[in-house]
Amino acid sequence: MKSIPYGRQNIEKDDIDAVVQTLTADFLTQGPKVKEFEDMFATYVDAKYAVAVNNATAGLHLAVLALGLKEGERVITTPITFAASANCVRYAGGEVWFADIDPNTYLLSLQSTRELIESKPKGYFKGIIPVDFAGLPVNLEEFKELADEHELWIIEDACHAPGGYFYDSNETKQLCGNGNFADIGIFSFHPVKHIACGEGGMITTNSKEVYEKLLLLRTHGITKKDMNENHGGWYYEMKRLGFNYRLTDIQSALGITQLSKNKIGVKRRNEIAETYKIAFKNKIKYQSLPNNTLNAHHLFIIEIENRKGLYDFLKEHNIHAQIHYIPLHTLPYYKEIGYDHANLDNAERYYSNCISLPMFPTLSHQEQAYVIEKVLEFI
Repeated sequence: MKSIPYGRQNIEKDDIDAVVQTLTADFLTQGPKVKEFEDMFATYVDAKYAVAVNNATAGLHLAVLALGLKEGERVITTPITFAASANCVRYAGGEVWFADIDPNTYLLSLQSTRELIESKPKGYFKGIIPVDFAGLPVNLEEFKELADEHELWIIEDACHAPGGYFYDSNETKQLCGNGNFADIGIFSFHPVKHIACGEGGMITTNSKEVYEKLLLLRTHGITKKDMNENHGGWYYEMKRLGFNYRLTDIQSALGITQLSKNKIGVKRRNEIAETYKIAFKNKIKYQSLPNNTLNAHHLFIIEIENRKGLYDFLKEHNIHAQIHYIPLHTLPYYKEIGYDHANLDNAERYYSNCISLPMFPTLSHQEQAYVIEKVLEFI
């Protein structure tokens, strides 16, 4: 059996043709393809506005700045996520506090978050960054009620979940990143994610004010909007300190074709997940699925006591699993600055057992059967 990675991009002829066409057009950096991609993505997730950026980390950074996070202010997130979900707070000089995860969904625990918030005076925290981990949507309606009660903003880290959704208490479908319960949503276009642009990210929001701040911050804080007619066409103003976090037309052309295939990709990912679940039922623990929720399945994660043994065994048989993630509060940087404010037993227990199996739309039935065979052989 050839090598099987845990994730793999799928680049087809239409993707290549779109990039080649853009390479022969007038714009390579920020041109019309960027806006086309933004509009298409906003429609896809049912948000009013979308802002393309050079990666999701940049998107998270701009998000906390657009919401006004200041030095020393505190934000809560999950310890089971990629470092960027917390690092964005540090970029703005803020403090990260971690709440624990739910032991079955692996998502940020509403109860743990509430307990942490209520253990401090009102106004102690400024915001919450829940993560749609592995593609499973957080029930943001519940987090929104908590946030409103304590006057907090919400950034939805939806990097794993384009196309995922949950149904709210009114039985309305809520797509990840649609902005109905979160102030801002963030998506990633890293090659192992659903939509591969090489690198890239998207910020979504329903707030015009936030949208305009994001546009300004993305491009050095510079604008030509509403310039005095006495100036020439060259004139611009720098309104605030911003960044060069722009996406290119080349990447956007690829993103457009990739996005057009994501519904089919999510469907295939769920077929793969269902095959794993049938094979492992009553034998191996895997991420639970709440009712009325669609997991977009960036990952398929199981828990096993001898995780290192299984990891090595699979590698010996040309299956390259991965671990998602080392709890952030245990990483040297966060340990050294004392970010250990909460009881995170569930997160630490999860990490000791978790392993991500191959999950990508082009995983063949034969390849998946081989992965399942070797996992069951090991246990």
